[in-house]
Amino acid sequence: MIQDMIFGVLLSWAGFWSAGAPAATSDVAVQCGGALSQGGLIVCQAAEGTELIYGGYTVRVGQDGHAVFGVARDADLTAQIVGQATSGPVNITLALEPREDAFRVIEGLECDKVDARTPEQKAHAGESWVIKQTAFGTFHSSEAWTNGFSRPAAGPPSSPFGPARKYIGVSAETGEPCESVSVHRGYDIATPVGTQLIAPAGGIVTLADPDLYYEGGTIFLDHGHGLVSVFLHLSSIDVAVGDHVEQGALLGKTGNTGRTTGPHLHWAVKWRHQASDDRGGDFYIDPALLLDIDFNAVASTAPDPRIAPAP
Repeated sequence: MIQDMIFGVLLSWAGFWSAGAPAATSDVAVQCGGALSQGGLIVCQAAEGTELIYGGYTVRVGQDGHAVFGVARDADLTAQIVGQATSGPVNITLALEPREDAFRVIEGLECDKVDARTPEQKAHAGESWVIKQTAFGTFHSSEAWTNGFSRPAAGPPSSPFGPARKYIGVSAETGEPCESVSVHRGYDIATPVGTQLIAPAGGIVTLADPDLYYEGGTIFLDHGHGLVSVFLHLSSIDVAVGDHVEQGALLGKTGNTGRTTGPHLHWAVKWRHQASDDRGGDFYIDPALLLDIDFNAVASTAPDPRIAPAP
C-alpha cells in the first residue's frame, strides 16, 4: 500500500477564539469560534432566525441556536462574518491559521486505481456518482455533533487532509499511460481489514453501499448543519439508510475495497450549504481539526467576540 509518511496535524491550533476588528455593541448577541484554520470549521451561536453570511454563503441559525460554516482549504486568512441579529447588524472578524500542505509525486501506480478507463469501469463510476450526489443532497437536522468528534477507527494516521499528489503510471487494463494531479480530501487511518468503524459523532445514515467504483464499501453519516462524514473502502457495512446512530456506535468494518492500493480507512467530512440546491459549492474540510473543537464551549460558554484571547 502506498502511504504518505505519518504526519501530525499540519496546523497549529489557533486558540479556540480569535478576535478581530472592534465590533458594534449589537454584535454581543452573536458569538463565533471553532477550528479557525483554512480547512476548518466556524461555529456561531446566536438567536434562532439570525442570518449570518461568510464566504458568500448565507446560513440561518436554527432552533438549536447554531450556524456552522465550513472553511475552504484555500480560504482568505481573514474571515468576515456579517449579518442581521434581532439586536442589530453583525460584523465579526476572525483570524485564520494558514495551511502548509505538501506536494508529492507518486510513480508506478496502476492507472485504474486513479481513473475509470474501460467502458465497464466508466459505467460503474457513473452509476456510483449518481448514488453519491443523491445522498449529498439529503439533509437532516441533528444536534448530536455538539458532543464533539472522536477518531472513527484505531490505528495511526497514514495520510492527512490537504496534500496535492501527482500520479504517474500505466493502466493494467488498457496498457495506456496516465498522469493526473489531485488533492487528498480526507484523513486516512492505517487499519487492517476488519477493524471496527465507529461513529465519530452522532447522526443519520444517508448512504450505505458496499460497491461504489472508486470508494468500494461506503457510508455517509449526516451530523446536521450540512456536515456529513464519508467513510470509504469498507469491507462490511452494519447500518442502513435512515438509521439514527449515537457517537461510538458500530457502523461497519474497514477494508481494502474500491480503487485503493492497500487496506485503510478514508474518513472525509464535507460541509454542504443547506440554503442552496447547487451541490457544486460544497467542499471538504479537515476531519483532524474537528477532533480539537470543544463544541460545548461554543454552545454554553462562548465569550464576547470583542475581547481578545489571552496570549
